[in-house]
Amino acid sequence: MVVETVKVVNEQGLHMRPAGVLSKAAAKYGCDVTLKVGEKEINAKSIMMIIGGCIKCGADVEIICNGEQEEDALSEIKALFASGFGE
Repeated sequence: MVVETVKVVNEQGLHMRPAGVLSKAAAKYGCDVTLKVGEKEINAKSIMMIIGGCIKCGADVEIICNGEQEEDALSEIKALFASGFGE
């Protein structure tokens, strides 16, 4: 299991488009990918769960990857957060 904390830099938070980019990236890997925001744990492979998490700009998000390809998954998802999901 690998864990890293990142900050949401998107002004609108994780709305539909970045949530779609995130869930699509997470789905490529064989590991479990979980986002932990406060007490909420969100399956990063589910666009609906990400949107339902109401993750706002400036939120600290703990990315937890566990299983096959966990290092690769964490690396790609960290890069997406850092880039603001291309926005």
